[in-house]
Amino acid sequence: MPASTATHLSPAAVRPAGSALPVGRGLVYLIVAGVAWGTAGAGASLVFRDSDMGPVALSFWRCAGGFALLLAARLAGRRRSGAARGPRRRRVFRIAVTGVALAVFQTAYFAAVESTGLAVGTVVTLGAGPVLIALGARYALGERLGYGGVLAVTGALAGLVVLVVGGGGATVRPAGVAWALASAAGYALMTLLTRWWGRDGEGASSDTTVWSFAVVSLCLLPLALTEGLVPHTAEPARVGALLLYIAAVPTAVAYALYFAGAVVVRSATVSVIMLLEPVSAAAIAVTLLGEELTAATVAGTLLMLAAVAGLAVAEARSVVGARRAGVTRAAS
Repeated sequence: MPASTATHLSPAAVRPAGSALPVGRGLVYLIVAGVAWGTAGAGASLVFRDSDMGPVALSFWRCAGGFALLLAARLAGRRRSGAARGPRRRRVFRIAVTGVALAVFQTAYFAAVESTGLAVGTVVTLGAGPVLIALGARYALGERLGYGGVLAVTGALAGLVVLVVGGGGATVRPAGVAWALASAAGYALMTLLTRWWGRDGEGASSDTTVWSFAVVSLCLLPLALTEGLVPHTAEPARVGALLLYIAAVPTAVAYALYFAGAVVVRSATVSVIMLLEPVSAAAIAVTLLGEELTAATVAGTLLMLAAVAGLAVAEARSVVGARRAGVTRAAS
C-alpha cells in the first residue's frame, strides 16, 4: 500500500469482517465520543468544588456507574439480539486486557497530573498517544498515515501544546512525565487492540465494553477506598446528579461509541479525533465556567479542529476509493 494514499485499501480492510458499522458512522461515533469526553472535566471540577471527593474516587464512581448503566443496556439488548459472539475464553481474555489498559490509562493520567500538573500531564499523555498509536498501527497493523496524515497528526499535536500550555506556568517533573507516558501507552494499547480484534468482527462486542469497566472498577477500588470513597458534601443531590451525568454521558455513552468506532476507523485517525476532548473541555470552560478566552485557546482549537477535519475527510475518501476499486475488480 503506497505511503501517500489510503485508497488502495481493500473493502475488507475498510470494514472489518463481521462489522456492520459503516466507516462514516464510525467517524461520527468517535467525534461524539471525543466531545462527550471533554464534558467530564467540567463535571469533575463541579464535583470537586461541591465536595471533598478525590480524583481516584471520582474515577471509580465514574467507571462503576458506567458499568452499571452499560450492563443494564446490555441485558435489555440481549433479550432482542441473543448471546454475544465468540468463544468464552477469548472474550474473557479480551475483556481483562482492555480493562487493565483502560485502568492504566486513567489512573496513570491522574498520577501524572498530581505530579507534574494538569498542563504538562495532559500534553504528554494526549500528545504521546497519537505518536505511539501511529507507530503501532504502522508496524503491527500495516496502516500507513501517508504525508497528509503525518502533517495532520503534527498539526494536532502542535494545537494541543498551544491550547494546553499556552497560558504559561507549566512545570515539568520527570516522574510526572513517566506517569503520563505510561498513561499514553495504556491508551495506545487499548486503541490498537480494539482495531486489531475488530478485524475478525468481535472488536465492537458490547460484552467487552461492559465487562472492561468492571475490571477497571475493581482495579480502582482499593485506591479509591484509601483516598475516601464517600465524599462529604453540603449538596448531596447536586453531587449525585453530577456523578450520574459523568457515569452516563462521558463514560457509558462515550466509551460505547468509542469502542464501536475504533473498530472500523484507522487507529491513527482515531487518536487524532479523540483530541476533540481538550477542545470540548476548553469550549465549556470559556462558555459555561467563565474562564478567559485567550489567543492560545483560539489558535490551539483551530489547529486541532483543522487536523481532525483533514483526517476525517481522508478517511472518508479512502472508503470511497476502496469501494470503487472493489467494483472495478469485480467488473473486470
